[in-house]
Amino acid sequence: SQLFTNHYKDRILNVHPSLLPEFPGGMDLNVHEQVIKAGRKITGCTIHLVDQKVDGGAIILQKSCEVSATETPDSLKAKVQLLEGECFIQVIRWFQQDRMYRMAGLDALTYADSGVNIEEGNRLISKIKPIVKATIRPGADCNIGGFGGFFDIAKAGYKDPLLVTGTDGVGTKLKIANQCNKHDTIGIDLVAMCVNDILVQGAEPLFFLDYFATGKLNVDQAARVISGIAEGCILSGCALIGGETAEMPGMYNGSEYDLAGFVVGAVERDCVLPQISSIILGDTVIGIASSGIHSNGFSLVRKLIEKYNIDLSKEPPFASPHKTLGEALLEPTKIYVSCLLPLVKKHLIKAAAHITGGGLIENIPRVIPSIYGVDLDMSRWNVLPVFKWIYSLAKTPVDDFLKTFNVGIGMVLIVDRGNT
Repeated sequence: SQLFTNHYKDRILNVHPSLLPEFPGGMDLNVHEQVIKAGRKITGCTIHLVDQKVDGGAIILQKSCEVSATETPDSLKAKVQLLEGECFIQVIRWFQQDRMYRMAGLDALTYADSGVNIEEGNRLISKIKPIVKATIRPGADCNIGGFGGFFDIAKAGYKDPLLVTGTDGVGTKLKIANQCNKHDTIGIDLVAMCVNDILVQGAEPLFFLDYFATGKLNVDQAARVISGIAEGCILSGCALIGGETAEMPGMYNGSEYDLAGFVVGAVERDCVLPQISSIILGDTVIGIASSGIHSNGFSLVRKLIEKYNIDLSKEPPFASPHKTLGEALLEPTKIYVSCLLPLVKKHLIKAAAHITGGGLIENIPRVIPSIYGVDLDMSRWNVLPVFKWIYSLAKTPVDDFLKTFNVGIGMVLIVDRGNT
């Protein structure tokens, strides 16, 4: 039936006692009688794939023998049956060698033919092992390649810890990295966006996992990205204990890629932030400088680049230590762990806000009592030249601009006035 042949398409073999396409449809002695009556001098057998048409499937192998003048159906059957056994053995060998479908004139697809190269994935793992190993810290040995990563929290030195998790990506900043073919710092952004988020809960980052997805794996490119991730982990004191590299042809164009990061940290129960009940009128708001755009607002930046046909390889149109505009825009997100974690452990911070999407306007209210607000004076800090350049081109309403960009402040602290 059609249902049967469709279900087992290209998975059923049949042996027929003639050289197809001659004498199809018959069986056993009936076929040999037809061969003799037709006066054929040569006959044989055929191994073919089964489809809905009787004896009409793709031919894999044929073997022949002579038909003598004194041949009978029984004697011819004996000759052909010997050939049938030889043919079956040969076809089975071809199947074991992944040659059977090619011999049938069919395209035998491998996983690599579909765009996924397992060998390249293995080569990447070998290349990044020493990079990952450099992120070792108490609690983690950073041996990658297993099905999961281990972390021994007992060795991290905590007495009464809570675990804190976070996940994030770097958005369309990836598009700028691809345009500039600069992939060595985007991993720092990935780590920063995750660890800064759990830092404002008072947590020390312990270990990190990454997800790298691409249309076609470029080992050198991926290694540069993961090298940046490892550098970010070293800067934040956490171990890179595992990750996933997914090659997905059709999901992404060529070697374009996407990133996601996952961090787990710990905080002693009495150090958890924000300490909402301790925040009072008169507390001081401290802004800590950003390193640049960080990883928010790049959809607007890319729209300006497209609209004004801006060349990323040219010098920055604003004061910058970088040689090109692309490098200036790709300045990595600042990681605040080393400067803030000691203050958290000394109970000197009441609350902290990571200034990401939503900017100063929407992120500070997330960590203070709803009955309070904060007064910010933009003349008190350095609004980086890159933001002035973006603002001059975009002419975005001020409130919208402040919800999109960090405008020079990457982290905000709420502290007692006496601890300023």
